[in-house]
Amino acid sequence: MSTAPSRLKFGAFYAPFHPPGQNPTLALEYDLERAEALDRFGFDEVWFGEHHSGGYEIIPSPEVFIAAAAQRTKHIKLGTGVVSLPYHHPLMVADRMVLLDHLTRGRVIFGTGPGALPTDAYMMGIDPVDQRRMMEESLEAILALLRTDEPVTRETDWFTLRDAKLQYRPYSDPHFEVSVAAMVSPSGPRLAGTHDVSLLSLSMSVADGFAAIGQAWNVVEDMAAKAGHKEPDRANWRVLGTMHIAETRDQAIEDCTYGLRDFANYFGGGAGFVPLSNEVTEGATSERDFVEAYIEGGKGNVVIGTPDDAIEYIEGLLEQSGGFGTFLMLGHDWARPAATIESYRLIAERVMPHFQGQLQAQRDSHEWATGKRNELFGRAGQAIMNAVQQHVQEQDAEQA
Repeated sequence: MSTAPSRLKFGAFYAPFHPPGQNPTLALEYDLERAEALDRFGFDEVWFGEHHSGGYEIIPSPEVFIAAAAQRTKHIKLGTGVVSLPYHHPLMVADRMVLLDHLTRGRVIFGTGPGALPTDAYMMGIDPVDQRRMMEESLEAILALLRTDEPVTRETDWFTLRDAKLQYRPYSDPHFEVSVAAMVSPSGPRLAGTHDVSLLSLSMSVADGFAAIGQAWNVVEDMAAKAGHKEPDRANWRVLGTMHIAETRDQAIEDCTYGLRDFANYFGGGAGFVPLSNEVTEGATSERDFVEAYIEGGKGNVVIGTPDDAIEYIEGLLEQSGGFGTFLMLGHDWARPAATIESYRLIAERVMPHFQGQLQAQRDSHEWATGKRNELFGRAGQAIMNAVQQHVQEQDAEQA
């Protein structure tokens, strides 16, 4: 069994969520500004999704968006979260990702999935029952293009490859990281283990099932063993969580009165999911009552509170899962932009160092210096007095 990584990475995952009625130009600009802030604060990764319907998750091409974000960031890695493989020819996907790998100088991560919104598949005439099978066929073809220089030929009922080769190799050696998404079914963990790629767990509040964080890695390990791969590394596992933090819990709750209800309504409507706290929020009247009820209904899965609450939440995820490599916070519009950016700053300042070994060395150095104060500062003070006395003596000698 693989061991837990010693240094936890941090990132954000943007579908993104923007309630209908917002200016889409400004909403997309806000997403870019948030990516810049995450880069400035030292986050490791930021991911952008692909959706084509619903009017809420408004990035249709994560590749195009990443190209823009790459020009405005310096260090942060940029992930497709995710490219819905059944919607595209695999050669076109592979080519676009290789291009992005060069444009970002190796900062791109290729996240893949079958497609989450049934309305997207409906508009393209794709039967949802076929999507996971189509994703696996596409992923296998893309990995063959990336992992060999030999021509790739494939024939399926929805795409054909004839002596296909990449016309130039990726910037990353041997290629950029490839990840598969998991929400409810075991498909994602099975593919991750079978194809020796990383896992992106997006199940959020799903407590049970093969994709839940308490079960997913077991599936990855089992499938990797069956495929004859080396033991998978938990450092390549990302887990999504939902949070907004402020200096106080009261302030965090007040922040989320801005947009949490819209978010919850979307997950019960256009997204086709059940809200995290549908039953307990049903009778809420004021926005503050709604936020408090949402917290209660999502207990253990949602954090609206302080940095200490965030630390406790992440520690719980690590314990439940057995350890993973990256914690991704869900990007949302619960709070106004300024409060959202402040939440990111607090996470970078008080939460990330707790999990990255950045605090103890400073504490140890401070305690050591304090303990040496009397011993060393006494000698330093004596040195100062000696210099003063020598100066006075020289001055007196000159005047004599």
